[in-house]
Amino acid sequence: MSHHAPAASRHRIAHLLLPFGPRLEFAEQGPPPGPGITSVLMLHGITDTWRSFEPVLPHLPTDWHVVSLSQRGHGGSDQSPHEYRTRDFAADAATFLQVRGMAPAIVVGHSMGAANAMRLAIDRPELVRGLVAAGGFASFGDKPQLVEFIRTTIATLGDAVPRDLADGFQHETVSGTTAPGLIETMVDECLRTPAKVWRLAFAGLLEDDFSALIGRIAAPTLLPWGNQDSFVPESDQWHIVRAIRAGGGQAERTVYEGTGHALHWERPERFARDLVRFVAGLPVPQRHPHQAASTAEARSACVTHS
Repeated sequence: MSHHAPAASRHRIAHLLLPFGPRLEFAEQGPPPGPGITSVLMLHGITDTWRSFEPVLPHLPTDWHVVSLSQRGHGGSDQSPHEYRTRDFAADAATFLQVRGMAPAIVVGHSMGAANAMRLAIDRPELVRGLVAAGGFASFGDKPQLVEFIRTTIATLGDAVPRDLADGFQHETVSGTTAPGLIETMVDECLRTPAKVWRLAFAGLLEDDFSALIGRIAAPTLLPWGNQDSFVPESDQWHIVRAIRAGGGQAERTVYEGTGHALHWERPERFARDLVRFVAGLPVPQRHPHQAASTAEARSACVTHS
């Protein structure tokens, strides 16, 4: 059941079968990607879906091409047998950007999605024009409470995710108020993600530590963070900033006072404004032929619209 539908929705739902990969669900709005068009790819947090960024979509410029992706195993996207590491999600995102002709794109991630976005910027720097890592972790295995939560609660899940677990998990991501019905919708959405994927994706956070590689991020980076975030300590934010700057890159923070981990749910209009401001300060992208799909037919042939 859907509880929350923001006004003035402009997005459409579609699916893309990746070459040699899963079929991914996504929401898309704005003009087709191409020269002179700002393309944005949004990557949600663990167990969420494309709807994690639904509150933000109505506040973005109408002339941007924006995609909010349900990552492998989440929502209406295909499951993978066992590959749910940060590098696996990042590889999907890279292929998506190439097939859809969106690169170089602004890549926006939240929580696990921020880690996946950072991994994408590390592995495929030519695809990322700018990076926004909201509520971004520098690493996962050094968080005792998270490790214990995965070991005792997630790893022991049966065939179904209890609603009270999903409800508690989503409520813990916010500190202030959200739009009426939003949290209930996000609980419904994360219950679309099977228990197997919860187990494998949480385990994957601990298996793929890229913290020593953060300094390789060359794309200009924005780090939005809520100062009431109960998951990500401020020290992780400074670790990312210092690592990127030490590697010669640009990184800046923006702090949301009185706001929790899901800052884009609590402050969607500000999140959109910060994104617009960040993009306005980026250099004009240099597109290369190999970054775009070879033809418009190649892009459209794999896409099915709901």
